[in-house]
Amino acid sequence: MKNFTKSLIGLLLYFFLIFVCVYLFSHYVTGGSIVDGPSMNDTLQDGDRLVLNKFTYRVTDLDRFDIIVFKYAYDTDTYYVKRIIGLPGESVRIDEQGQIWINDELLEENYGKETMEDPGIAAEPVNLRAGEYFVLGDNRNNSIDSRSPDVGIVRKSQILGSAWLRLYPHIKLLH
Repeated sequence: MKNFTKSLIGLLLYFFLIFVCVYLFSHYVTGGSIVDGPSMNDTLQDGDRLVLNKFTYRVTDLDRFDIIVFKYAYDTDTYYVKRIIGLPGESVRIDEQGQIWINDELLEENYGKETMEDPGIAAEPVNLRAGEYFVLGDNRNNSIDSRSPDVGIVRKSQILGSAWLRLYPHIKLLH
């Protein structure tokens, strides 16, 4: 009976350690998200399943054009998937032609699905402080993003992770 009890305790301890490792890995290293809506078309589609990297952005800087998932500041149950355009310490402005200017230099990028019709709050320069990012959806005229006062500047503390891989419907490396 002693051997059985010892084996049972050992087995329970083993499963507990596996559970703790899986929990820590899924909460602090990687995670998942599902794209909801057309704001990232043509890069991502409604229903795409993403694998997030939750770790490296905590120890390294995020890069321009990274796709991130972040919490909406006014509702902790709402998440957005957007592309980083402006980095900490930069000034972002969108002109009447829908062109993006970073520190008064035209941003060369081809992620936008179409010319932006509304620069929103970025009609005037938006100055980003440490830990702040300016994000846009790729489907610029069908995206609620940093141009909207409701979303505004995204703080690093709101970021859940960077999209690393699209699993469904077709596997695609995003970073």
